[in-house]
Amino acid sequence: MGTRVIGRFARPPLQPIILHGMIYRRRRRGSVIRPGFYRFESQQRRHMFGYGDGDFVRLRDEFGNIWQGIAEESDDNTVRFIFRDPEGRRISGVSDSYGVTLRDEFGNTWRGFLD
Repeated sequence: MGTRVIGRFARPPLQPIILHGMIYRRRRRGSVIRPGFYRFESQQRRHMFGYGDGDFVRLRDEFGNIWQGIAEESDDNTVRFIFRDPEGRRISGVSDSYGVTLRDEFGNTWRGFLD
């Protein structure tokens, strides 16, 4: 098992780790999720918009509520989003090459994209 030298620091290559019979895969440091401006619209024509940088995303809806969330990239090139507001409500969904689809706790669908 070799090491890669990046700058002044040596890092082992990303390989699975076996602990007590379970296989864990190391998570990459740094995010490949590009920063940008998010826009969403629900079936009832309600809007949410905001900015994301890496895995942190912050949105504001048309009523002024702030939704903070994370974006997690998976192995199959999709990104999973989870947003929460201060009142405890939650919206989650996935992104693929076509856009972002979210669903709130009431079953409403939000569709959007990243500029």
